[in-house]
Amino acid sequence: MSIYVALLRGINVGGRNLVAMPGLCDLFGTLGLTGARSLLQSGNLVFQSQGRTGAMLERLLEVETEMRLEVPVAYFVRSRDEWRAIVAGNPFPEAAERDPSHLVVLFVKEAPSAKAMKALQAAIKGPEIVGSKGKQVYLVYPAGIGRSKLTHTLIEKKLGTRGTGRNWNTVLKLAELLQE
Repeated sequence: MSIYVALLRGINVGGRNLVAMPGLCDLFGTLGLTGARSLLQSGNLVFQSQGRTGAMLERLLEVETEMRLEVPVAYFVRSRDEWRAIVAGNPFPEAAERDPSHLVVLFVKEAPSAKAMKALQAAIKGPEIVGSKGKQVYLVYPAGIGRSKLTHTLIEKKLGTRGTGRNWNTVLKLAELLQE
């Protein structure tokens, strides 16, 4: 059995796409995904599966969640080893230490090209800095996220792919869950 993290995009935000975590954990169980545990109410789950890749799991979960819970949602699945690499590969360790709530990892469906990352960097109008490794984009918001012009919509437009973000504190809490 392999252990995975599943991140859901855009649920339980602003009263839209409401999904109860116990119901979602039950759904995982009916799909043969064992030991599903959630962190927070914003769509962070750790679970076990055998013989499926992350991409296969994403497709399965997206189809079944829409069909059974009537909520269209994007999933971003990473294995325990991938998660370890995400933590170890953080290009901004100083930001992680100094201000982890302003360091965000954006999990994307496809690794951004060098051209897309240059376009994103060119679009930055404030003090934010970005870097990427594989299917993760690391973003530092030293002046805060709420007022930044580097919005989720702008990032997705420049990268040409969908994503969901988690701050560094959540990334580390999920890493802890993966060890239990």
